[in-house]
This record gives sequence, structure tokens and C-alpha cells, in this order.
Amino acid sequence: MRKTSLVVSDVDGTLLTRDTVLTPRAIAAVRRLHESGIAFSLCSSRPPFGMRMLIEPLALQLPIGGYNAGAIVDPGDLAIIEQRVIAPATAGQAVDIFHGLGIECWLFTGNHWLVTNRHGPHVDHEIRTVQTPPTVVAAFEEAHFAAIGKIVGPSDDHDLVGRCITAMREALAGRASVARSQPYYCDVMAEGTRKGRLVTLLATQLKIPRTEIVVLGDMENDLDMFGEAGFAIAMGNASSAVQRAAQATTLSNEEDGFALAIERYVLAG
Repeated sequence: MRKTSLVVSDVDGTLLTRDTVLTPRAIAAVRRLHESGIAFSLCSSRPPFGMRMLIEPLALQLPIGGYNAGAIVDPGDLAIIEQRVIAPATAGQAVDIFHGLGIECWLFTGNHWLVTNRHGPHVDHEIRTVQTPPTVVAAFEEAHFAAIGKIVGPSDDHDLVGRCITAMREALAGRASVARSQPYYCDVMAEGTRKGRLVTLLATQLKIPRTEIVVLGDMENDLDMFGEAGFAIAMGNASSAVQRAAQATTLSNEEDGFALAIERYVLAG
């Protein structure tokens, strides 16, 4: 039987339902991990403060990763352990590209997120997700680009998001990391930002071999975690490409797929 010593999970689309609900079955599954001596952590495209509501119910003690591990923080007080920020000039260029494609974007810096349109696409959704209101500014200014952890361009035109990702990767190659965290989000982060960094950090800290690590995810930005783990589980709501990259597939996040995966592939036997 495969031994598991560490589980790292994505949050939205994986651990949580579509309505960002942490189900009782998911909480129970994580509690059983703790009781079995199996380490557990989270890595998300959310800002670190957007995961604070999960810390207590999941009894998180290990470092967690926000901004796709661009910010690795202590769950006790969200103090930064490691952080990568986008260079100001690169951030400004990314904003220009978003605007040039007709996409309103958001800036995440420190414990704040900045928007220029409170009623723009997905702002209300993000408020519900991170349980924090945005700071509305008339326009993004040079001072706003000093320490950005992530820039997000939301759009319900999923094809436009795809074109935006292509444009960003071409224009910012070598200077920024660009990923799709949801079908409607284009995320721009510091170069070298990838979820696998948290997996590697925890494996080193806990002296756990890769073969004993299980990860769960649903989007393309989770594939880097898949590459750092011995066993990757894709959600039933993941794309076929993400599912092909995993060793197993569970039910969707609407069907308690996270809990089922922990029960079946980690705790069984």
C-alpha cells in the first residue's frame, strides 16, 4: 500500500464547493488526516488573507501558500515566510495589456486588493470568496505598483481570457508568471511563482520524500503541484487535460470529491 505523509490541496474548485462552502465531510476528512499523523496544507491563487476563514475549521498548522505560493505564510498570524512580488514596471505593463484587451483588472498588495470599478465583473463574487471588500481607487497609480503579489483580469468571455493569457505570456516572458486560476480569471504573478514551491518547501521542512506526497487540484495552475508529488488527484470538474496529468480522478467539488479522494486514496486500508 502507498504511504502518505503529506497532503496539499488547492482551494477553489477542489476543497470548496462552487459556492465556496467547506462541507462537514471535508472538515471530517482533514480531521482524520491530522488524527492519522498525516500533514496537511493548502495552496491557492487566493491572497493569504482570503484563506483565513479555513484555518480554524481545518486546524491548519503548516505554512500555507497564497498567490499560487507567491506568498507562503504562517497560518497562525499570516506572517510572511517567503514572498515574491511583481516588479513595478512589469505590473504596469500587465495592467496596460489588460486594459488594451478591454479587461478591468485588480491589484492585490499586502492585505488589500484594489479595483477601479466596484461593480465590475466578478467583484461581488470575489468579495464573497475572500470575505474582504476591495479598496476602490480612481485609477491605478505608480505607488500602487510597489509590492504587488498578484494582478487578476476577470472576464466572462472565456475565449478572451485565453487570448489574454497568450498575450501576457508573450509580452512578459521571463518577467512574470501567468496562469488561469478559474475559467474567468487571468492571474499575473511574479516570475517563478508556482504552486509546487509550497510542496517542495514542506517536503524539505518535514523531511518527506516525494513518493509520500499527495496533491489535489482542478485547474492548470495545479499541474505544477502534480509534478512535485508522488500521487496527484484531479477533481471531477477538472478539464480533461488536468485529469490526464493525474494518477486518479475523484468526483466534482459539488459532490464532496475532495473528501471522497482523501477517504479512498489516502485513508483507506
